[in-house]
Amino acid sequence: MKFKQWIIGLISIMLAVTLVACGTDSNGNNDEVKEKLVVQFVPTNNDGSMEAKAKPFAEYLSKQLDREVEVTLATDYSTIVEAMSSNQVDIGIMPPAAYVQAKDMGKAEAILTSQLGAYDKETGLPLEGELTNTFKGEVLVRSDSDIHSLLDLKGKRIATLSPNSASGYIYPVAEMKDAGIDPTTEATLTTVNDIPSEITAVLNGQMDAAFVFEGARNVFASSFGNNDLFEELRVLYLTEGDIPNDAIAVSTDMDEALKEQVKQVFLDMKNDEEGAEAMSLWNHQGYQEAADSAYDTVRHYTDQVLE
Repeated sequence: MKFKQWIIGLISIMLAVTLVACGTDSNGNNDEVKEKLVVQFVPTNNDGSMEAKAKPFAEYLSKQLDREVEVTLATDYSTIVEAMSSNQVDIGIMPPAAYVQAKDMGKAEAILTSQLGAYDKETGLPLEGELTNTFKGEVLVRSDSDIHSLLDLKGKRIATLSPNSASGYIYPVAEMKDAGIDPTTEATLTTVNDIPSEITAVLNGQMDAAFVFEGARNVFASSFGNNDLFEELRVLYLTEGDIPNDAIAVSTDMDEALKEQVKQVFLDMKNDEEGAEAMSLWNHQGYQEAADSAYDTVRHYTDQVLE
């Protein structure tokens, strides 16, 4: 009898453990508790507005993926690489150079690449209805500046983003070297937090030029209500090299079924209002299948900068 009671007790414990590992939905059905996903991205500006927008994005992904999703902001380009490499982040919306670093560490896999609105190379204005998988780096100066070529930047003060930024550092530095001037030794490079800060520094004369991404004047025009960025700033130079858009990258530890689910959610975003609003965090207008080879150009340019 005691043995029988012991067996019954053991079975009860096993059932209790099983129930703890399961969740109960609103209908009273038991389902396996799904692990929380952490998503991280690099904000385009640091004025605090991106934090507020991240919450509805987290809610949107939670609903679509049927699990808790936490969305965090990277403090700069290097921290998202560190977060991916230390397995603190499951999904990264990663700038191209940051993705390449995480990929080469064996910690990130691009499942999609973003699509952006294309820009007219002459006017800097958006091309209605046209999308692109690449963009250019842009060097901005004041419209009344006497700087008219890359060589004129010798001895000048240049605002840049992190050395891990493709358009905000890597591509313009590499192409300036090709043109015969090494800005790391023949100009004064100052790293600032974000593109609005770069633009402000050029407008007020603290800096002579700024390295930004193509279309930056259009993207941030609303942040400068007292300035007409198209009147007060001009594009000195567009990089010859095309920069691949942001990668939607997942941890290499993610199982295939979840990876496919994440991919489909991002592919479907443009088809509903909530999804389109979520994409607007980074000005993304859609997603396509990613080829890692598309990011080889970033590796090439990075090597040029390091030479």
